[in-house]
This record gives sequence, C-alpha cells and structure tokens, in this order.
Amino acid sequence: MASTQRVTFQDGLTWTVVGDDGRVIEPVEAYLDFARQSDYSPNTVRSYARSLALWSTHLARRGRSWDAVRLTDFGSFLQALRAGEVGSATVALRPVQAISDATVAARLRPVMSFYRFHAAMGVPAASFLYDQVNGRPGRYLPFLEHVARRQPRRRSQVRVRVRPREVTVLEPVSVEALLAAEAQFDSDSGEWSGDLRYRLLWTLLAETGMRIGEALSLQHRDWATGRGDTASVHIVPRHHPHGVRVKSGARRVFVGSRLDRLYGDYVWWLCDRGGDAVIENWDGAYIFCNTIREPLFAPLRPESIYAHLDRMKRLVPELPSAMTPHWFRHTHATALLLAGTPLHVVSRRLGHRDVQTTTNTYGHVTDDAELAALANWRQVVQGWEPRAND
Repeated sequence: MASTQRVTFQDGLTWTVVGDDGRVIEPVEAYLDFARQSDYSPNTVRSYARSLALWSTHLARRGRSWDAVRLTDFGSFLQALRAGEVGSATVALRPVQAISDATVAARLRPVMSFYRFHAAMGVPAASFLYDQVNGRPGRYLPFLEHVARRQPRRRSQVRVRVRPREVTVLEPVSVEALLAAEAQFDSDSGEWSGDLRYRLLWTLLAETGMRIGEALSLQHRDWATGRGDTASVHIVPRHHPHGVRVKSGARRVFVGSRLDRLYGDYVWWLCDRGGDAVIENWDGAYIFCNTIREPLFAPLRPESIYAHLDRMKRLVPELPSAMTPHWFRHTHATALLLAGTPLHVVSRRLGHRDVQTTTNTYGHVTDDAELAALANWRQVVQGWEPRAND
C-alpha cells in the first residue's frame, strides 16, 4: 500500500507519497513538487498526496503501472472509492460506509490533474482522458458564431456528477450562547471573566467571514483601530510558524465599533496576564496566542482551536455537533445576502477571487429569498389585476 509521508524542513512542512518499500514514488513527487512551486497550500498538497496514495494503492492491487492505465482502471477506482475499499488492508465484498459523490470527486480531481501535468511534460500516459471539442456546447449559437475563431476545448472523459452542496449556518442563539460561555463582562468590576481570546476569535469570524487561517495570521499591526473613522483589519499573506496560510491574498475588512472595542479590551486582557513584560514587539506579535500553555504568547495552533471548540460543544448544548469554525464564514455570507447586500460586495468581503465562486456557493440563498417573496401569491398578482377606471 502507498501512504502519505510528512516531511518537515526549515521553512515549514509538506507531504509526499511513499510505497511499501518506503521509497518516494517519483512520478507522484514530481507532480507534488510542481504543486508546491505553484504556491499550493500545505493542506492542499496533503490532500493531493492522500488522493494519489489511494490511486497508487489501487493500481498496485490491479498490477498496473501508472503510465499504462486504461479507462476501466478509473471506473474501478471510482467504484472502490464509493465503497470505501481503497486504502484498507482488505478489500470488502460489500461497502462498509457510503462515501458522498463530493468526496469521490475531490479524490478524483488530483488524479486527473496528475495526468494532465505529465501529459504537459511529454509523457504519453492516459491520453484517452481528454478529447478535443470544437465550438460551444448546446443547441443555440450566438450571432456570427460561425466566423468566431475559437480554440478547441478539452473535455474530461471521467466525471463525477455532484449535487450542489448546501452550506451550513449557525443560528443567532447558537452564536450568542458560545460567546457567553467563553467570556462575560462584569459591569460592576469593569472586567472580563473567562477566556476573552476565544470570544474575540469567534466574534471576529462571525462579523467578518474570515477563514480561520486568516484570523490566526493576524498580527497587532494589522488591526487599524478606528479614530473617528471606521476600524479595519488588514489580511496580509505571511509565513506562519505553524503553516497557517492566507488563501485569497491581501485585503482589508472593515469592522464595527463593538468589535473594535472588544479588541481593545483584549489587548489590556493580555497585558494583565503579563503580555506587556514578555512581548517586546507588539506590532509583529500574533493577535491570537497562547495564554495558558508554554510558550506563552506564542502563535496559537489551529489544532488547539479545533480541540477547544470540541470541548465547547459538550458545554454549550445550542452548538451543532458537526460545527466547525468555517460555519461562521457561511453564516456571515448568508446573513449579508439575506439583508440584500449585492453579490459582488459579499464576494470582495469574503476574498473570493471570482464572483462566480460566491455564486456557486451561496447562489441558493438569494434564490430561496426570491422564491420566499412569492409565497403570498395574492399580494404579488394584485398589481396585475385591471383597475376599474382602465
């Protein structure tokens, strides 16, 4: 069986794929190295390595070399993925656990990209995967289509049909219950009790739609406190000691005055715990840091956040068991769209490179809102009825 292998080096970590003999599978490593040079995130490289390890295991069981595959190998791979048979020590006769088509498609995508890469490098492997299609698909063509000079398109011969995935959101009562469980303000003493660090983190995610990696990458220099104007947070791509990355490049996100005040209280909260004596360079210090475990005031790990959220799920019954920090992002985008915020504005706030990404992910939100507006049919058609004076 092929397996993924974690590789640690001075600037971070990555993953590769090794065979039964413990040696790196060279064709796979060549593709993964291309992905690293293309600035793919370590998590993406890890996911691609996992998929290619499954593919290599599948080919080994069929006695097939990677550059001598047939179309039937891909069909059997899809079937084995759905049955959960790839990567197990024994091949089950019947599926043990059904795997969604979205997961199957995610596993297949790196394999297809792997063969596209080697085809571009001149390796004649799996040339049957794509065929050239001239013209536009569909029955109707635009005016003067016959004189347009269009390049042929490549169409994949292996595809997985995936239903659009519905995003999961949090109810306001769930968000409020989590914030209250993290920290509360005592108006009599004028102090916060609890872990203000996590209250600030969840509030930031809920009110900005940031990804968890973007929030963990923030340094104090990135928070521009409002001084007669609107406060903002600058998301800046930078090297993080725990491999956290900013996915969508640099952007500025405006925040409200309440969140800005909460950040100010948090800075004083850090000072009360000795941060002012330990942190020499506040501008370059990470906002979300260790306050209990050593090393104190070092950048917080993503694993710590997920472990903390698992504990909070057991303490706060209002939280869904499947909740992840990414649910705050979905909740923020859904709330903006239901409030009538233009789609392109939501797209820029979320940091999507293409507004089509926002449409594909949250298009059902606006569709449902428009359909819900038609629920009162009589009110809608009232304007159609002829007036008595007409």
